[in-house]
Amino acid sequence: MEKPQAEELRVGVVGIGWAGQQHLKAYDSLDGVRIVSLAGMEQDLRDSLQAEYSIPNAFAGWEEMLEHGGLDAISVAVPTFLHAPIAIAALELGLHVLSEKPIARNAVEGQAMVDAARAAGRVLDIAFNHRRRGDIKALKEVIDAGGVGRPYYAKASWLRRSGIPMLGSWFTNPALAGGGPLADIGVHALDYALHLLGEPKVVAVSATTHSELGPRGRGGNDRYTAMATSHAFEVEDFASAFLRLEGGATLLIEAGWATYRETDDLLDFTVYGTDGGAELKVQGAPFAPVGQLRVFTEKDGENADYVPSALPGRAHDGVVEDFVTAVRAGASVWGEHDGSLALYRAQIIDACYLSAREQREVRL
Repeated sequence: MEKPQAEELRVGVVGIGWAGQQHLKAYDSLDGVRIVSLAGMEQDLRDSLQAEYSIPNAFAGWEEMLEHGGLDAISVAVPTFLHAPIAIAALELGLHVLSEKPIARNAVEGQAMVDAARAAGRVLDIAFNHRRRGDIKALKEVIDAGGVGRPYYAKASWLRRSGIPMLGSWFTNPALAGGGPLADIGVHALDYALHLLGEPKVVAVSATTHSELGPRGRGGNDRYTAMATSHAFEVEDFASAFLRLEGGATLLIEAGWATYRETDDLLDFTVYGTDGGAELKVQGAPFAPVGQLRVFTEKDGENADYVPSALPGRAHDGVVEDFVTAVRAGASVWGEHDGSLALYRAQIIDACYLSAREQREVRL
Protein backbone atom coordinates (compact mmCIF):
# COMPACT_ATOMS: atom_id res chain seq x y z
CA MET A 1 0.00 0.00 0.00
CA GLU A 2 1.44 3.36 -1.00
CA LYS A 3 2.38 5.61 1.95
CA PRO A 4 0.32 8.84 2.00
CA GLN A 5 2.36 11.96 1.29
CA ALA A 6 2.70 14.70 3.89
CA GLU A 7 0.68 17.80 3.17
CA GLU A 8 2.70 20.42 1.31
CA LEU A 9 4.32 23.04 3.55
CA ARG A 10 4.21 26.54 2.05
CA VAL A 11 7.10 28.71 3.21
CA GLY A 12 8.36 32.24 2.71
CA VAL A 13 11.79 33.74 3.31
CA VAL A 14 12.32 37.31 4.52
CA GLY A 15 15.85 38.48 3.77
CA ILE A 16 17.97 37.68 0.73
CA GLY A 17 21.52 38.05 2.03
CA TRP A 18 23.83 35.14 2.81
CA ALA A 19 21.65 33.74 5.59
CA GLY A 20 18.43 34.05 3.60
CA GLN A 21 20.07 32.24 0.69
CA GLN A 22 21.03 29.36 3.00
CA HIS A 23 17.39 29.02 4.03
CA LEU A 24 16.23 29.09 0.41
CA LYS A 25 18.70 26.38 -0.58
CA ALA A 26 17.71 24.20 2.36
CA TYR A 27 13.95 24.52 1.81
CA ASP A 28 14.40 23.80 -1.89
CA SER A 29 16.09 20.48 -1.09
CA LEU A 30 13.21 19.14 1.01
CA ASP A 31 10.36 17.06 -0.35
CA GLY A 32 6.90 18.43 0.27
CA VAL A 33 8.12 21.97 0.92
CA ARG A 34 7.36 24.77 -1.53
CA ILE A 35 8.83 28.24 -1.37
CA VAL A 36 5.91 30.48 -2.30
CA SER A 37 7.08 33.94 -1.20
CA LEU A 38 10.29 35.95 -0.96
CA ALA A 39 10.88 39.39 0.53
CA GLY A 40 13.98 41.53 0.17
CA MET A 41 14.96 45.10 -0.61
CA GLU A 42 17.57 44.54 -3.34
CA GLN A 43 15.50 44.18 -6.50
CA ASP A 44 18.13 42.66 -8.80
CA LEU A 45 19.08 40.00 -6.27
CA ARG A 46 15.44 39.39 -5.39
CA ASP A 47 14.56 38.91 -9.05
CA SER A 48 17.51 36.55 -9.51
CA LEU A 49 16.59 34.39 -6.52
CA GLN A 50 12.93 34.38 -7.49
CA ALA A 51 13.86 33.01 -10.89
CA GLU A 52 16.41 30.51 -9.52
CA TYR A 53 13.92 28.92 -7.13
CA SER A 54 10.77 29.50 -9.22
CA ILE A 55 9.10 31.45 -6.43
CA PRO A 56 5.66 32.72 -7.47
CA ASN A 57 5.54 35.79 -5.21
CA ALA A 58 8.26 38.34 -4.42
CA PHE A 59 7.98 41.56 -2.43
CA ALA A 60 10.20 44.42 -1.37
CA GLY A 61 8.74 44.51 2.15
CA TRP A 62 7.92 41.81 4.66
CA GLU A 63 4.61 43.45 5.50
CA GLU A 64 3.45 42.94 1.91
CA MET A 65 4.48 39.31 2.03
CA LEU A 66 2.52 38.61 5.20
CA GLU A 67 -0.49 40.55 3.93
CA HIS A 68 -0.50 38.52 0.71
CA GLY A 69 -0.90 35.34 2.76
CA GLY A 70 -0.81 31.76 1.50
CA LEU A 71 1.90 30.76 3.96
CA ASP A 72 2.34 28.13 6.65
CA ALA A 73 5.78 29.19 7.86
CA ILE A 74 8.48 31.79 7.30
CA SER A 75 12.20 32.23 7.80
CA VAL A 76 13.43 35.56 9.16
CA ALA A 77 16.94 36.35 7.92
CA VAL A 78 17.23 40.12 8.29
CA PRO A 79 19.03 42.59 10.61
CA THR A 80 18.48 41.83 14.29
CA PHE A 81 16.23 44.81 15.04
CA LEU A 82 13.62 43.36 12.68
CA HIS A 83 13.51 39.87 14.20
CA ALA A 84 10.90 40.66 16.85
CA PRO A 85 8.43 42.71 14.78
CA ILE A 86 8.44 40.25 11.88
CA ALA A 87 8.29 37.11 14.02
CA ILE A 88 5.52 38.45 16.26
CA ALA A 89 3.43 39.60 13.30
CA ALA A 90 3.82 36.20 11.63
CA LEU A 91 3.03 34.25 14.79
CA GLU A 92 -0.09 36.33 15.37
CA LEU A 93 -1.20 35.29 11.87
CA GLY A 94 -0.77 31.65 12.86
CA LEU A 95 2.50 31.05 11.02
CA HIS A 96 5.46 29.04 12.27
CA VAL A 97 8.71 31.02 12.44
CA LEU A 98 12.38 30.16 12.01
CA SER A 99 14.57 33.18 12.80
CA GLU A 100 18.27 33.77 12.48
CA LYS A 101 20.25 34.27 15.68
CA PRO A 102 20.31 36.06 18.01
CA ILE A 103 16.64 35.79 18.89
CA ALA A 104 16.41 39.60 19.11
CA ARG A 105 18.32 42.69 20.17
CA ASN A 106 17.73 41.86 23.83
CA ALA A 107 15.84 39.55 26.13
CA VAL A 108 12.85 41.89 26.42
CA GLU A 109 12.18 41.57 22.68
CA GLY A 110 13.01 37.87 22.85
CA GLN A 111 10.46 37.36 25.61
CA ALA A 112 7.80 39.06 23.48
CA MET A 113 8.59 36.61 20.66
CA VAL A 114 8.36 33.61 22.98
CA ASP A 115 5.08 34.92 24.44
CA ALA A 116 3.69 35.30 20.92
CA ALA A 117 4.69 31.74 20.00
CA ARG A 118 3.05 30.36 23.13
CA ALA A 119 -0.12 32.40 22.61
CA ALA A 120 -0.38 31.29 18.99
CA GLY A 121 0.54 27.67 19.69
CA ARG A 122 3.10 27.76 16.90
CA VAL A 123 6.77 26.84 16.46
CA LEU A 124 9.45 29.49 17.04
CA ASP A 125 12.94 28.18 16.31
CA ILE A 126 16.22 30.11 16.23
CA ALA A 127 19.00 29.13 13.81
CA PHE A 128 21.99 27.95 15.83
CA ASN A 129 23.80 26.14 13.04
CA HIS A 130 27.16 25.51 14.73
CA ARG A 131 25.73 23.08 17.29
CA ARG A 132 24.91 20.97 14.23
CA ARG A 133 28.57 20.60 13.26
CA GLY A 134 29.60 16.95 13.05
CA ASP A 135 32.61 17.47 15.33
CA ILE A 136 30.46 19.13 17.98
CA LYS A 137 27.98 16.25 17.75
CA ALA A 138 30.86 13.78 18.19
CA LEU A 139 32.15 15.67 21.23
CA LYS A 140 28.64 15.84 22.68
CA GLU A 141 28.45 12.04 22.52
CA VAL A 142 31.78 11.74 24.35
CA ILE A 143 30.75 14.13 27.14
CA ASP A 144 27.25 12.63 27.52
CA ALA A 145 28.77 9.15 27.80
CA GLY A 146 30.97 10.29 30.69
CA GLY A 147 34.13 10.39 28.60
CA VAL A 148 35.58 13.33 30.53
CA GLY A 149 33.83 12.71 33.83
CA ARG A 150 32.21 15.76 35.43
CA PRO A 151 33.16 18.92 33.51
CA TYR A 152 34.37 21.69 35.81
CA TYR A 153 35.89 24.21 33.38
CA ALA A 154 35.25 25.02 29.74
CA LYS A 155 36.21 27.70 27.26
CA ALA A 156 34.59 28.55 23.93
CA SER A 157 35.53 31.25 21.46
CA TRP A 158 35.07 32.63 17.99
CA LEU A 159 37.90 34.96 17.07
CA ARG A 160 38.71 36.86 13.89
CA ARG A 161 41.63 39.05 12.96
CA SER A 162 39.92 41.39 10.49
CA GLY A 163 36.29 40.39 10.50
CA ILE A 164 34.06 43.30 11.42
CA PRO A 165 30.97 42.53 9.30
CA MET A 166 30.16 45.37 6.94
CA LEU A 167 32.14 48.04 8.78
CA GLY A 168 29.84 51.03 9.18
CA SER A 169 26.63 49.07 8.56
CA TRP A 170 23.77 48.10 10.88
CA PHE A 171 26.11 45.54 12.48
CA THR A 172 28.04 48.34 14.20
CA ASN A 173 24.95 50.23 15.46
CA PRO A 174 23.72 48.94 18.86
CA ALA A 175 20.17 50.19 18.23
CA LEU A 176 20.00 47.94 15.16
CA ALA A 177 22.21 45.00 16.13
CA GLY A 178 21.87 44.87 19.91
CA GLY A 179 25.64 44.59 20.33
CA GLY A 180 28.91 43.68 18.64
CA PRO A 181 30.70 40.31 18.36
CA LEU A 182 29.34 39.05 21.69
CA ALA A 183 25.78 39.28 20.31
CA ASP A 184 26.75 38.32 16.76
CA ILE A 185 29.20 35.42 16.98
CA GLY A 186 29.69 35.04 20.72
CA VAL A 187 26.11 33.83 21.01
CA HIS A 188 27.10 30.88 18.80
CA ALA A 189 29.99 30.00 21.14
CA LEU A 190 27.68 30.37 24.14
CA ASP A 191 25.06 28.16 22.50
CA TYR A 192 27.28 25.25 21.55
CA ALA A 193 29.18 25.44 24.86
CA LEU A 194 26.04 25.19 27.01
CA HIS A 195 24.71 22.52 24.64
CA LEU A 196 27.89 20.46 25.04
CA LEU A 197 27.84 20.85 28.82
CA GLY A 198 24.25 19.64 29.11
CA GLU A 199 22.47 23.00 29.49
CA PRO A 200 23.69 23.96 32.98
CA LYS A 201 22.11 27.01 34.60
CA VAL A 202 24.25 30.16 34.53
CA VAL A 203 24.15 31.76 37.97
CA ALA A 204 26.47 34.76 37.46
CA VAL A 205 28.52 36.51 34.78
CA SER A 206 31.48 38.86 34.81
CA ALA A 207 32.31 40.38 31.43
CA THR A 208 34.44 42.98 29.72
CA THR A 209 34.09 44.58 26.30
CA HIS A 210 36.67 46.49 24.28
CA SER A 211 36.35 48.76 21.26
CA GLU A 212 39.89 49.42 20.09
CA LEU A 213 40.13 48.81 16.35
CA GLY A 214 36.70 49.43 14.84
CA PRO A 215 36.43 53.09 15.88
CA ARG A 216 39.69 53.72 14.01
CA GLY A 217 38.41 52.11 10.83
CA ARG A 218 40.49 48.97 11.35
CA GLY A 219 39.36 45.38 11.46
CA GLY A 220 37.36 45.11 8.25
CA ASN A 221 38.27 43.43 4.98
CA ASP A 222 36.87 42.73 1.54
CA ARG A 223 35.08 39.58 2.67
CA TYR A 224 33.23 41.20 5.55
CA THR A 225 33.03 44.85 4.48
CA ALA A 226 30.42 45.17 1.76
CA MET A 227 28.83 48.55 2.45
CA ALA A 228 29.99 52.14 2.61
CA THR A 229 30.21 53.63 6.07
CA SER A 230 26.87 55.05 7.18
CA HIS A 231 26.92 54.35 10.93
CA ALA A 232 29.53 55.19 13.54
CA PHE A 233 31.25 52.23 15.20
CA GLU A 234 29.33 52.12 18.49
CA VAL A 235 29.71 48.50 19.62
CA GLU A 236 32.57 46.42 20.98
CA ASP A 237 35.04 44.64 18.73
CA PHE A 238 36.14 42.14 21.42
CA ALA A 239 34.40 40.68 24.47
CA SER A 240 35.26 38.20 27.18
CA ALA A 241 32.80 36.74 29.68
CA PHE A 242 33.38 34.53 32.73
CA LEU A 243 30.26 32.52 33.58
CA ARG A 244 29.66 30.76 36.89
CA LEU A 245 27.53 27.65 36.39
CA GLU A 246 25.24 25.89 38.81
CA GLY A 247 27.17 23.16 40.59
CA GLY A 248 30.45 25.09 40.63
CA ALA A 249 31.71 24.73 37.07
CA THR A 250 32.85 27.76 35.07
CA LEU A 251 32.74 28.74 31.40
CA LEU A 252 34.80 31.36 29.60
CA ILE A 253 33.42 32.88 26.38
CA GLU A 254 35.54 35.00 24.00
CA ALA A 255 34.23 36.74 20.90
CA GLY A 256 36.27 39.01 18.66
CA TRP A 257 35.61 40.60 15.29
CA ALA A 258 39.03 42.27 15.21
CA THR A 259 42.12 41.32 17.19
CA TYR A 260 45.82 41.18 16.35
CA ARG A 261 46.12 37.40 16.06
CA GLU A 262 46.67 34.87 13.29
CA THR A 263 44.80 35.56 10.05
CA ASP A 264 42.39 32.61 10.02
CA ASP A 265 39.21 32.61 12.07
CA LEU A 266 39.20 30.29 15.09
CA LEU A 267 36.14 28.50 16.46
CA ASP A 268 37.07 26.38 19.47
CA PHE A 269 36.00 24.61 22.63
CA THR A 270 38.04 23.20 25.50
CA VAL A 271 36.70 21.27 28.47
CA TYR A 272 38.41 19.92 31.59
CA GLY A 273 36.65 17.20 33.53
CA THR A 274 37.32 14.95 36.52
CA ASP A 275 38.23 11.99 34.30
CA GLY A 276 39.43 13.61 31.10
CA GLY A 277 39.41 16.60 28.85
CA ALA A 278 38.76 17.49 25.25
CA GLU A 279 39.75 20.13 22.74
CA LEU A 280 38.14 21.16 19.47
CA LYS A 281 39.81 23.64 17.13
CA VAL A 282 38.23 24.70 13.86
CA GLN A 283 40.41 27.07 11.88
CA GLY A 284 39.88 28.98 8.65
CA ALA A 285 37.12 31.06 7.12
CA PRO A 286 34.86 29.66 5.94
CA PHE A 287 35.34 27.02 8.58
CA ALA A 288 36.55 23.54 7.70
CA PRO A 289 33.73 20.96 7.70
CA VAL A 290 35.55 18.99 10.39
CA GLY A 291 37.94 20.51 12.90
CA GLN A 292 40.71 19.04 15.02
CA LEU A 293 39.07 17.12 17.85
CA ARG A 294 41.01 15.33 20.59
CA VAL A 295 40.00 13.68 23.84
CA PHE A 296 42.52 13.40 26.68
CA THR A 297 42.05 10.63 29.21
CA GLU A 298 43.89 7.75 30.84
CA LYS A 299 43.58 4.04 31.40
CA ASP A 300 45.43 2.05 34.05
CA GLY A 301 47.47 5.09 34.92
CA GLU A 302 48.66 5.65 31.35
CA ASN A 303 47.65 8.30 28.81
CA ALA A 304 44.85 7.01 26.58
CA ASP A 305 44.20 10.04 24.38
CA TYR A 306 42.25 9.52 21.17
CA VAL A 307 40.66 11.26 18.20
CA PRO A 308 36.91 10.60 17.87
CA SER A 309 35.62 10.16 14.35
CA ALA A 310 33.42 13.01 13.13
CA LEU A 311 31.53 13.54 9.92
CA PRO A 312 30.80 16.96 8.38
CA GLY A 313 27.72 18.58 9.87
CA ARG A 314 24.74 19.96 7.99
CA ALA A 315 24.72 23.60 9.19
CA HIS A 316 21.67 25.50 7.87
CA ASP A 317 20.43 22.41 6.04
CA GLY A 318 20.09 20.75 9.43
CA VAL A 319 18.52 23.84 11.01
CA VAL A 320 15.83 24.10 8.35
CA GLU A 321 15.18 20.36 8.25
CA ASP A 322 14.74 20.26 12.04
CA PHE A 323 12.34 23.22 11.84
CA VAL A 324 10.25 21.53 9.15
CA THR A 325 10.25 18.28 11.13
CA ALA A 326 8.98 20.12 14.23
CA VAL A 327 6.22 21.83 12.24
CA ARG A 328 5.14 18.55 10.66
CA ALA A 329 5.16 16.76 14.03
CA GLY A 330 1.92 18.51 14.95
CA ALA A 331 0.49 20.57 17.78
CA SER A 332 1.41 18.02 20.44
CA VAL A 333 5.10 18.94 20.12
CA TRP A 334 4.94 22.57 18.99
CA GLY A 335 5.08 23.77 22.58
CA GLU A 336 8.56 22.24 22.90
CA HIS A 337 9.77 24.68 20.22
CA ASP A 338 8.81 28.08 21.63
CA GLY A 339 12.19 29.85 21.38
CA SER A 340 12.82 29.69 25.13
CA LEU A 341 16.31 28.21 24.75
CA ALA A 342 17.38 31.12 22.53
CA LEU A 343 15.71 33.53 24.96
CA TYR A 344 17.91 32.15 27.73
CA ARG A 345 20.96 32.86 25.57
CA ALA A 346 19.73 36.45 25.18
CA GLN A 347 19.26 36.82 28.93
CA ILE A 348 22.86 35.73 29.47
CA ILE A 349 24.18 38.10 26.78
CA ASP A 350 22.20 40.97 28.33
CA ALA A 351 23.75 40.18 31.71
CA CYS A 352 27.21 40.18 30.13
CA TYR A 353 26.70 43.64 28.62
CA LEU A 354 25.38 44.94 31.96
CA SER A 355 28.41 43.49 33.72
CA ALA A 356 30.77 45.15 31.24
CA ARG A 357 29.03 48.52 31.53
CA GLU A 358 28.95 48.54 35.31
CA GLN A 359 32.24 46.65 35.82
CA ARG A 360 30.75 44.15 38.26
CA GLU A 361 29.51 40.61 38.47
CA VAL A 362 25.84 40.21 37.56
CA ARG A 363 23.77 37.38 39.01
CA LEU A 364 21.01 35.81 36.95
